Amino acid sequence: MAIEKAVLLGNEAIARSVVEAGCEVACAYPGTPSSEILPGIAKFADSLGIKMAVEWATNEKVAFEVAAAASFTGKRSCVAMKHVGLNVAADPFTSLAHFDIEGGLLLIVADDPGHHSSQTEQDSRLFGLFAKIPVFDPSSAREAMEMVKDAYELSEKYHILVMLRPTVRVDHCRQDVEYSEPIKLERSAKFAKDPKRWNCLPANVKINHPRLNQKMDAIRQDFTESFSKYNYEVPAQEEAKLGIIAGGISFAVVMDLLSKMGRKDISVLKIGTPHPLPVDLVTDFIARHKNVLILEETYPVIELQVPDRTNVKGRWNGYVPRAGELVPEVVEEIIHKALGEDFSRPVDEDLKKAIEELKITPKPPMLCPGCPHRASLFAIRKAFPDGIYPSDIGCYTLGVNQKAIDSSICMGASVTQSSGFYLAHKIDGKLRPIIATIGDSTFFHMGLPGLVNAVYNKHAFVLAILDNRITAMTGGQPHPGTGEKLRKGETGRVVPIEGAVRGCGVKFVRTVESYDINKNVEILKEAWEYAKDREEPAVVIFTHPCMLLRQEQPKILVRVNDDTCIGCKFCINFFNCPGLAFDEGSKKAFIDERFCIKCGVCTNVCPHGAIEVISEEGR
Repeated sequence: MAIEKAVLLGNEAIARSVVEAGCEVACAYPGTPSSEILPGIAKFADSLGIKMAVEWATNEKVAFEVAAAASFTGKRSCVAMKHVGLNVAADPFTSLAHFDIEGGLLLIVADDPGHHSSQTEQDSRLFGLFAKIPVFDPSSAREAMEMVKDAYELSEKYHILVMLRPTVRVDHCRQDVEYSEPIKLERSAKFAKDPKRWNCLPANVKINHPRLNQKMDAIRQDFTESFSKYNYEVPAQEEAKLGIIAGGISFAVVMDLLSKMGRKDISVLKIGTPHPLPVDLVTDFIARHKNVLILEETYPVIELQVPDRTNVKGRWNGYVPRAGELVPEVVEEIIHKALGEDFSRPVDEDLKKAIEELKITPKPPMLCPGCPHRASLFAIRKAFPDGIYPSDIGCYTLGVNQKAIDSSICMGASVTQSSGFYLAHKIDGKLRPIIATIGDSTFFHMGLPGLVNAVYNKHAFVLAILDNRITAMTGGQPHPGTGEKLRKGETGRVVPIEGAVRGCGVKFVRTVESYDINKNVEILKEAWEYAKDREEPAVVIFTHPCMLLRQEQPKILVRVNDDTCIGCKFCINFFNCPGLAFDEGSKKAFIDERFCIKCGVCTNVCPHGAIEVISEEGR
C-alpha cells in the first residue's frame, strides 16, 4: 500500500499525529501560535470518520481540566494552548503532575520566542521543570509528529502528564510528512473510584511527591538510554573547535547554518527532551569539548540543569542574548563570537535599493478597515476625553493608536483593573470616568469573575464589551457567544452575552450598534452617570460583525472636502483607519481607496465636518 504524504503546517502535523495516536478527547483555547491545532484535529477526525470529542473551551484552565478528567477514565486526551495560556491553567497543571493518571494525557504548549503575537516570550519548559513533568521539544514538524506518539506512550508508562512544547517556527513551518493509520485503542471509559488517587489532599502529598520524584529519575534514565532519536550527537568531521548543545528549533537553525558556512570543525549535541535533562549525555559531551555553547529558546532551561558550566558559554555568562528569538542571523553571530572570530554582516544592497525604489513606508499594526472596534473606541474617547481606559488582550488592544487604551495586562484584567482604578480614586474622593474594554471571547474567557467581583464589592465603572461575534485576533474561532462547534454536524448552544452579564448581577445593560458613534456617546455618558450614582458597574455591549466575516453591508462612498479640511490630523490620530491618509504636500487628509471598505463611519469623526458622503449626483 502506498504511503500517503502531505505538506502540512507544523500545527496541522501535530494535529494529525494526535488523531493517529488514538486521542479521544481534545480541548483547547485559541492563542497564536497554537490556534491551528484544534481545528486540525477536528478536520482529520472528520476526514477519517473517527469518533472523537473536539471542543473549544472558555479558557485554558477549563480546557485542561476537561481533558484531565477524560484521562482519569482511561481515555487518551490532549489539551492545546499558547504559552501564556499555561499561566491560566497553572493551578490544575501543577496539581495534576502529582496524580497517577490512567489514560495518556498530552499538554501541547506553543511558545512564542520573539513575542510575535504575545505579551511575553516566557519558556514553558521552565513550567515543566517547576511542576516536575517530562517535556518534548521538537525541532521540526516531522519530529513533532513522532514526539506526540512517544509522549502518549511515556504518559501511560509512568501514568504522568507529558508536555509537547513546539515553538512558533515549528508551529508555522511547512514540511512534507507521512500519514499513518490511526491507532484503534477501543477503550471504554471506566472511572475507578479511589480517593487517594484522584484527590489533591495535603495528606496525599506525602505519598505523591516522593513518587513523582521517582518517576522523574526513571524518565531521565529513559531519555538517556531509549530516546536516541531525539538526543544524539552530530560529530565534527575535523578536530572540533566548538561543541554546540542545541535544543528544539535551535538545532535546525544550527545545522542549516553549519552547512551554509561550510564548517566541519563544530560538533553538535541535539537535545529533544530538555526535562528531565539526559545529564549523562550532556556532561560527557562537555567533557570532550573545551569550548561549549548552549543554544535554546528562550530561557536557560538546559543550562540550569548542567552540573558544571566551567567551559560552557550561554545565557548565564552573556554569550547568548537573554531576550529575543534566536533567528539564523543572531545564531551565526553567536557562533563566531564563541569561536573568537571577527564577524560583520554585509549590507544587502539589493534589498536596500528595492526598498528605496518601492518607497516602502513602515506602518505600525492597525485595526482592519471598517473594524467595529475602531468606532466603539472612538465613541468612548469622545464621550470621556479625560477618562481612564483599561483594556484587555485582543485585536482591540490596537486601540492604543487611537489613544483609547491606557493599560492592558492579561486576559480579563480590564475588568479587575477598573476595580483597582475605582478604589484608588474613591479613597481620595475624586472619581474619574473609568471605561474598560474587553472582547466577546475574552469576556467569556476571564471577564466574568472580575465582573462578579465588581458587582459584589460595588465598584463604579463602565464595562464596554466589544462583541464582533468571533475570536478575531487568533484566527476567527467560535466561542460560547456564537454557539458554533468544530466537528461536522455538531452544534452548540449560544450563551447570550447580555444574559451572562445580567446573571452576574449587573442592572444597567445596553446593547448598541458599534457604528452608531453619536448615539453611543450618549449611552456611554448615561452608563457612567448610573455607575457613579449607584456605585456599581454598568455594561454597554457594542455589536457589529468582524470584517473578517465578510458579511455584506451597505456601501457608503465618502470623500474629504479639501476646502473644509484644515490638516489637523485629528482623523489620523484618533480614528486611525487605513482608509484615511494624509498628504504632507497639500497638508490635507484624503481617502485611500486601496484600503477604504466604504463603511461610512468616518463621516462622524472630523470635528470640522470635512469627511462627507458623496451623493449620487457627485459620483
